[in-house]
Amino acid sequence: MINIIGAGLAGLSAALTLAENGIKCRLISAQQSERAQSVLAEGGINAALNTMGENDTPELHFEETMKGGCYLADPNSVEALTQSAPAVVKKLAFLGVPFNRNANGSIMLRSFGGQKKKRTAFAQSSTGKMIMTALIDEVRKYEAQGLVDRFPHHTFVRIIIENGKCNGVCVRDDSDKKLYDIYGSVIMCSGGLNGFFPGTTTGTVTNSGNAASVLFAQGVKFANLEMIQYHPTTFAIPGKRCLVSEAARGEGGRLFSERGGKRCYFMEERYPELGNLMPRDVVSREMFRELQSSADTFLDMTGINAAVWRGKLSDLRSEIMHYLAIDPAKKPVPVQPAIHYFMGGIYVNERQESSIKGLYAAGECACQYHGANRLGGNSLLGAICGGITAARNVTSDNSDVTEAYNSSEPFASVPSPMFVKETGAVLTRGLGIIRNASELQKALNELNAVKCENAVELARRELAAAMLMSALERKESRGAHYREDFPETKEKYRRTTVSVYENDRVNISFEDIPERRNE
Repeated sequence: MINIIGAGLAGLSAALTLAENGIKCRLISAQQSERAQSVLAEGGINAALNTMGENDTPELHFEETMKGGCYLADPNSVEALTQSAPAVVKKLAFLGVPFNRNANGSIMLRSFGGQKKKRTAFAQSSTGKMIMTALIDEVRKYEAQGLVDRFPHHTFVRIIIENGKCNGVCVRDDSDKKLYDIYGSVIMCSGGLNGFFPGTTTGTVTNSGNAASVLFAQGVKFANLEMIQYHPTTFAIPGKRCLVSEAARGEGGRLFSERGGKRCYFMEERYPELGNLMPRDVVSREMFRELQSSADTFLDMTGINAAVWRGKLSDLRSEIMHYLAIDPAKKPVPVQPAIHYFMGGIYVNERQESSIKGLYAAGECACQYHGANRLGGNSLLGAICGGITAARNVTSDNSDVTEAYNSSEPFASVPSPMFVKETGAVLTRGLGIIRNASELQKALNELNAVKCENAVELARRELAAAMLMSALERKESRGAHYREDFPETKEKYRRTTVSVYENDRVNISFEDIPERRNE
């Protein structure tokens, strides 16, 4: 039986694919799917459906995804992603996702950053929630048939490695704290590293990053950990940052800075072709510079007409009014960049296989499709396609052994809130929008001085160190990684940054990106 860790979009897609092929799986998660990170996605999902009469194609989607990621992604994986995208979105529509529609009934598409064609299918500004709802309902049908066995409220502890192969997973039942060894191949769908940056990300506050840390400590290779995407338009709410979807700019929202009562629409002035829809790394850097020069930054959505607010952005408007008591249709909203997405993660190939045999990964926990910068609308697509691909390639040994026990398992411990806060503050200082060797080395020294009280804290510290060391070793600027001491993009660094924990130390190396086979 296959064990899937995480019940968000990637996990559900993997489970559905396996079940449709008559293969049994366990869907293991700390929370129910309804509370997964995927529910928070707002703007849409990319696919070259060409319903807007712009002559869009999957090849153009491929080219803009590669360009947006600064050519750091595996082109064969990206080609599979963009070629399969239209069929994925059509299937979602078949399953009941209420995508906005054109007058002729075709799926409506909107503009998103880094793309010259309207390519993003959407369901108002709650696309993630709508897709998750449809997949949850579909997977429940297979639960009723016994093909999907749900294990909610179970926390990942570690993978079981025997003779260099992943043969199962150890999990903790959060109700009685009992540990279980569950055998079979494993697909990790555990989300990004939001928990490493408490209070400064748009991600769910329950996404701890502990699973990734333990995998790293167990010798699983990670890649491109320096590539952390800042979303340009967020505002603070208790415990995290709230996202103002890129969809707002796709529908006509305009960024401006204000100094001395004078407005400057800086993106339109500096980037006349795409303006406010430049890739997120570019927009975030420009906003950072405006903020550094003591200018406040705002998103002006007052020019969006009433029909668009009603039909496409009503959820976003309600959210802003709820948290800020500002009606964005009538008044600009103050916004700042914040950490939003982790392009780096578990190093997988185009089959979603990790460096450990029997262990697969999909979704934001895996480093796969996005290179140095993710295009908006590609995250939902990547999670779905990654889950499908992993499920198609995972090998099953038909093991159905489950062993329950109580133990002093070291990875069953948890980090203290003080440890998480202290290391998070160090990482936030070192891995900002604009970086340099001095600040990165200072952060690394501070991190290494933090005391660890248990195995999970040590694992988190070493993975955090790998992030900083990866940023130090990449002596160039590319996508989300901007070094003011190395502002140029260098061809010799168009390689994957690989991090591995071995012999009680973090090692960083670079590996070549595969050539595109079908070019």
